[in-house]
Amino acid sequence: MAQEEQVLVIERKVLETAGMFQGLMFDVERYLDQIFLPGVPRYMPRSQAEDDPNYKQIIPYVLMTHDETYLSYVRGKRSGEGRLVGNRSMGIGGHINPTDDMPLFCDNFKESYLEAVQREVEEEVTVESDHTDQVVALLNDDSNAVGQVHLGIVHCWFLEAPKVTKKEQMITQMSFMSAAQLQAERDSLETWSRLCLDGLEEMSYKG
Repeated sequence: MAQEEQVLVIERKVLETAGMFQGLMFDVERYLDQIFLPGVPRYMPRSQAEDDPNYKQIIPYVLMTHDETYLSYVRGKRSGEGRLVGNRSMGIGGHINPTDDMPLFCDNFKESYLEAVQREVEEEVTVESDHTDQVVALLNDDSNAVGQVHLGIVHCWFLEAPKVTKKEQMITQMSFMSAAQLQAERDSLETWSRLCLDGLEEMSYKG
């Protein structure tokens, strides 16, 4: 029998203590300092986490940008999150799973998290460009069932060239689009991407 997937979570009360919010939060360091305190992050079975809003699954949500255009794609039928199939997304990333080199109890779990983000992106796309990585926002959306059990850490990768190719079959119709083009596709965007689209100016400023 295959072992069930374990995913990285924090208790909702950690977020409530730091200050609950709806949508994007740009005061990222205050929240990350609480999220990555020793003993706060933990792994739990994904099936349990998906149905328990007392926990938030930590999801890196990586936006890729070059020359005022942003990578986007449509989630195909092989998407790991069935509730988002057919939606256009601006974010690359997914659940953080345990690895031998990512212990929970270490002096710098944030650094281990950033390495896990790099691995997660590399599983989905190939980036053939130098880039810088900046955490620009946190994203919380309790308005729907998916959002209630997830917390997004929004990264922005500033690419020197728009050289990204897909690896995962669930990624379809991938291209770099301007903010205006994305606004024209707004109705097809998943909720997190709509929130990010509305916050592009602030996130670009932070980056």
